[in-house]
Amino acid sequence: MDVLPQQPSAQFLTLEESAKVDAALLSSSEKFLTRLTISSLKLLKHIAQEYGIAIEDLTAQQVIAWFEKDGKIRREQGIESSYLKW
Repeated sequence: MDVLPQQPSAQFLTLEESAKVDAALLSSSEKFLTRLTISSLKLLKHIAQEYGIAIEDLTAQQVIAWFEKDGKIRREQGIESSYLKW
């Protein structure tokens, strides 16, 4: 699993995507879930790319393992070395 460089907006919504969600005829809770789902899709695409597989072939165990790996990188090398910046 090679670590790929992170795009600035790769893990969260771009301003354009956020504006589209804001303009949608959705309740506040639906907008939150929509933002979360779009962000999750981007993250799943990244994880699948790291594994070199199609997103639909990802397993729950692979997602868990990826989060464990990213958390370990964050703890050992600092937040700037990890993919998720939180």
